Amino acid sequence: MKLSKQFQLYESETSQFIKQLKEQKPHLEEGQRAGRALLWDKDPIDLDQTRRANESRVKQQAYVYQSK
Repeated sequence: MKLSKQFQLYESETSQFIKQLKEQKPHLEEGQRAGRALLWDKDPIDLDQTRRANESRVKQQAYVYQSK
């Protein structure tokens, strides 16, 4: 379904605001990427180290408050 030319040229106020903000502050996206890397991007998982950590874990007894 094709839209008429009138609808193809439409740009919402939100889109206009974001475009204007990016023009005013070109470093904004770089700061967003740096923040994402700081909070979300993780180092690769070392499978050998994970396996050794799981094997060395001491099993907890079923009822932790009961003494033997």
